[in-house]
Amino acid sequence: MKRIVLVLLCMFAVVSCTQTVGYQKDSQSTGTSTASTGISGSGVREYRLENGLKVLIAEDHKAPVASFQIWYNTGSINETRGKTGLSHFLEHMMFKGTPKYGSKTFSNIVQRNGGMDNAGTTRDYTVYYQNLASDRINLSIEMEADRMANLLLKTEDVDSEKKVVMEERRMRIEDDPEDLLFEAVSAKAFNAHPYHNPVIGWMEDISSLSREDLMRYYKTYYAPNNAVIIVAGDVNPDEIMKSITKHFGGIPSATIKSLPIQTEPAQKEQRRLTLKKQAQLPFVVIAYHVPSVPERDAYALDVLSQIFSGKSGRLYQEIVKKEKLAINAFANYSGLYKAPYLFYWGGTPNDTRAIKRFETALLKEIDGIVAAPPTEREVKKAKNQIEAAFIMGQDSLFFQGEVLGMFEIIGGWQLKDKYLDGVAAVTPGDVQAVAKRYFNAGNSTVGVLIPED
Repeated sequence: MKRIVLVLLCMFAVVSCTQTVGYQKDSQSTGTSTASTGISGSGVREYRLENGLKVLIAEDHKAPVASFQIWYNTGSINETRGKTGLSHFLEHMMFKGTPKYGSKTFSNIVQRNGGMDNAGTTRDYTVYYQNLASDRINLSIEMEADRMANLLLKTEDVDSEKKVVMEERRMRIEDDPEDLLFEAVSAKAFNAHPYHNPVIGWMEDISSLSREDLMRYYKTYYAPNNAVIIVAGDVNPDEIMKSITKHFGGIPSATIKSLPIQTEPAQKEQRRLTLKKQAQLPFVVIAYHVPSVPERDAYALDVLSQIFSGKSGRLYQEIVKKEKLAINAFANYSGLYKAPYLFYWGGTPNDTRAIKRFETALLKEIDGIVAAPPTEREVKKAKNQIEAAFIMGQDSLFFQGEVLGMFEIIGGWQLKDKYLDGVAAVTPGDVQAVAKRYFNAGNSTVGVLIPED
């Protein structure tokens, strides 16, 4: 979780849609009453409708605005071989209309009411959100309930949007050599687990996806008992729950088909790949398998990544500034995944002649933290930076909701309150211990981008 605020705010960068991104409504009702489990120490109220829909409300009356978010517990981790990219494709289609609200109407209504909306798909979840004046938040509630139950998925819309998604993949991945290398390294690091697949999907899979595939996926995962609503801002919880119950309470729950997810076997030997593409400079990525939150080691890995990051971090000071081998170098970790993921090291060597020396210098820095713990000062500084970023990020209502949502998906929103405690407990010895445990050659996957004219 390198600088958690930046990680959280940038999670959607790869596969988010801006206003480009509805389940045949069944009159059967599973009840409309709600049950509150009280208020946490962080001021979050939790409710659940009888159809399984979970609601989290965080009151914040500093300004007359609110963020409405609906998180679906499905992402590329739920896709099968040959059907990759379904989650992201469906995210696009959620903006294509229902019988009540036509194509693009959703975003136009939000904009006309002074708000903004967006959506994002990741490996573990899909989220839709609107930031609005708090007295307009009922718009979000009504329209999100409508597209949870009544998405049209017209064949002509599917066919036209498929071209948009394929072009998005070309522009964001295939025409960007560095992103293409990241994709290739991640795929090579995972052989069995669905994290092998890119969130946006493989091009051949996207091209073969049909309306029936999308509808089947939609009916399987877009259900109240597979979602959580988060409202953060200047709202009255009782009034919000009345509206949510009115609009979402009659949507029936679904039988969620849990796919068997293979555990990734421990990696025993280093894997390497070389990518030759038109590029101005080379690029190197080294990925190691590591655990995710709430595993204890995740907090030490977070502190470790902070020690090596930024212009005051070890990598920049040694490899960029002192040895002048590269224009940048990074250590990148996020522990906010359902399953163990990857810790990335890498950077951009000055030219192709510096590739080998850069990799050697990078491994030297990694070996250095394995051989000796960081100083108390380094650890204290890293923990202060993480804490400051996390706390200051709470000024954003969207960020407040996003943090709740991400921790809810990986194991429960209450983990948010334990996160800083976990970071605070990290010692220099803990940092060295996780480096010893995970940063060994057999656990690594190395990718090198070699520029072609």
